[in-house]
Amino acid sequence: MQELNVSNVSVRYPGRSPGEQVHALDDINLSIKSGDFVVALGASGCGKTTLLSLMAGFISPSEGSITLGGNKVMGPGADRGVVFQKHALLPWLSVMENTEFGLKLQGVAKEKRRALAAKNLELVGLQDFHNHMIYQLSGGMQQRVGIARALTCNPAMLLMDEPMAALDALTRETIQELLLDVWQETQKMFFFITHSVEEALFLASRLIVMSPRPGRITHTYELDFNRRFLECRDARVIKSSPDFIKMRETVLGIIYGDERAAEAKEVSHV
Repeated sequence: MQELNVSNVSVRYPGRSPGEQVHALDDINLSIKSGDFVVALGASGCGKTTLLSLMAGFISPSEGSITLGGNKVMGPGADRGVVFQKHALLPWLSVMENTEFGLKLQGVAKEKRRALAAKNLELVGLQDFHNHMIYQLSGGMQQRVGIARALTCNPAMLLMDEPMAALDALTRETIQELLLDVWQETQKMFFFITHSVEEALFLASRLIVMSPRPGRITHTYELDFNRRFLECRDARVIKSSPDFIKMRETVLGIIYGDERAAEAKEVSHV
């Protein structure tokens, strides 16, 4: 079983003034195993995206270490697929060509890479759109292509940075359900960032709530709303249940309290 470990990680980077440092993350410890769907929540500026960038290998920690499968994360790799807020697809390529692009760069033979890409396009419901151009697709369908592309290199882990932020409410709910189907089918590690408390509770098998800068993990919740949805297939039933609403209000209280505390701290320094 694959496992990602974030051990005693802190991040500091230069500020605007000479000698100034921004303390983005402080003493983060987190383990994610195959089959985990971990969602990070917190006020803006709490370091969620910085944490994802560390896992992706886009940046390095100032202190501590990150390992995946026992190997230190030293940079981006095919063992981690990333789905961005903006789909980052290549508009001059077709759906199939975008989906197989990573395997093409790796030198995988055309027949094999197209078979793998076709399998993942079917997984996200785009089996009839192989030859469509990206600009011919809706926003939700474009994000489906992004998910299929991330899966096609068969990564151990999917990292998702607010991938549904730009979608309308109905499409967003459809993609949430799709993600849970993909998660159940693949049993990969998921690390997902969102600003929506409802989305976080619906998707997460484990929810982490982070404090304002420097970002720390202050609360962790083990949740089963996602599995309950996969059993009943009715998102409205899950999201309107009393325990879901109670948990939503609890988490909102934490985040709003953190935001007020951060604002008070800023005022006191003016």
